[in-house]
Amino acid sequence: VQLQASGGGLVQAGGSLRLSCAASGRTLSSGYIAWFRQAPGKEREFVATIAWGSGVTYYADSVKGRFTISRDNAENAVYLQMSNLNPEDTAVYSCASVSVGYSGNTWYRRAANYPDWGQGTLVTVSS
Repeated sequence: VQLQASGGGLVQAGGSLRLSCAASGRTLSSGYIAWFRQAPGKEREFVATIAWGSGVTYYADSVKGRFTISRDNAENAVYLQMSNLNPEDTAVYSCASVSVGYSGNTWYRRAANYPDWGQGTLVTVSS
């Protein structure tokens, strides 16, 4: 599957942005789609993931209550609605997918468990 992320940009602190991740090459019917982010000089970190079939979602503690991940079966896409943004959210955001989940409670947080990646989209939050 090919993934295409979009929707990044410059926003003031307290503002909102909506990122999109469009999938092509395969109709998504199972598996997981996740968002990760990487800030300058920092390691890539997990943001959120959604199970395509059940719609179950998981979030990093740092974004819980501010970000919402959702899916659109008809559009074959996943979205990340980001609200109450702060400068610490500044990063390149990338979407990734895996066709089958793993066992355990934290596998979805590991970037290495997602074989398919789209290019990133830059989100810059000014103070």
